[in-house]
Amino acid sequence: MAKWLVETTRGTGAGRVLGFALALAAGVAAPMVAAAEMPVVKLQTVKVSDAEVERVFFGKVVARETVDLAFQVGGQIEEFPVEEGATVSEDTVVARMDLEPFQLALEQAQANDAQARRTMERYQKLAGSSVAEVNLQDAETAVTVNDIAVRNAERDLENATLHAPFDAIVASRLVPNYSTVSAGTPVVRLHDMSELRVEIDVPETLFLRAGRDPSVRFMAKFPANANTYPMQIREYNAETADVGQTYSITLGAELPEDFMPLPGASVEVRATLNIGGSSIIVPDTAIVVGNDRGTYVMVFDPTGAREGTVTRTAVEITPTARGDVKVEAGLSDGQEIVVSGASQLEDGAAVRRFVGFGD
Repeated sequence: MAKWLVETTRGTGAGRVLGFALALAAGVAAPMVAAAEMPVVKLQTVKVSDAEVERVFFGKVVARETVDLAFQVGGQIEEFPVEEGATVSEDTVVARMDLEPFQLALEQAQANDAQARRTMERYQKLAGSSVAEVNLQDAETAVTVNDIAVRNAERDLENATLHAPFDAIVASRLVPNYSTVSAGTPVVRLHDMSELRVEIDVPETLFLRAGRDPSVRFMAKFPANANTYPMQIREYNAETADVGQTYSITLGAELPEDFMPLPGASVEVRATLNIGGSSIIVPDTAIVVGNDRGTYVMVFDPTGAREGTVTRTAVEITPTARGDVKVEAGLSDGQEIVVSGASQLEDGAAVRRFVGFGD
């Protein structure tokens, strides 16, 4: 149609202008169509980092401290308000005995103390008369003894109520309510979960290095949570296990805000050690396996602001425990490689850099 328009207006000024405009539009549209047909690729800049080795250990969550609370006096439990699995705050009432026997004992001790004081005061007024000095001394001793009895009764009354010594999880109630228990009988077990604690067994070599090498890092991951949490060594058992020549170490971290791990829960811990030297880590999606079973990456060579070509480059690789790939040879720091869709590209193909959705 463009040709017909040019021919029908040939020889006129309007025809020459229209023909020039159509030719110019065709020339501009050609590179726009070509750019639109270029594959859009996601790139990553190669970065040389310290060489590291990673080990994975499986452990369990442990409480910072576990306490079996017991009454220091004997009696019948009258209140047992806590439920198993519940969280309690520090100083919360966990259990309480029938207080009446202890209150009566305190009142009796106070009455005896008052009587002893009256006797002592009477002897003091009669001092120097017919009252023997020994009688006054006996009265003073009786006051001292009754003072102690009052303090003991007050202490027994106080000990008839159990309070949580820290913010805790109620692990188990060891006796039913209304039980009669003797002094020292555990009635409830509490876990101190004020800090996240994880226990793992590690080989001797890692145990020795972890204690003196600050580059050793621990990251914990739980089956019920996608996040990972950095951990630090809190304590360790200085004796090896009976089997395997391993040491038990306890790692700690601040309690996560997004969930509450319970003691006994399984956990995966990754220990990372700096072994010196340098390494290049790339995603496994950047690796292309050729027909010759060799491994390659597509290196991006820019030809414009976003455009460029890719060069198929042979590399030597080693898989890592994390699922990515360590490049042993073939890449240099600062090169850009295709990390998504590399297997779909041909050597020398023209591509465009991915800069965002809607590209």
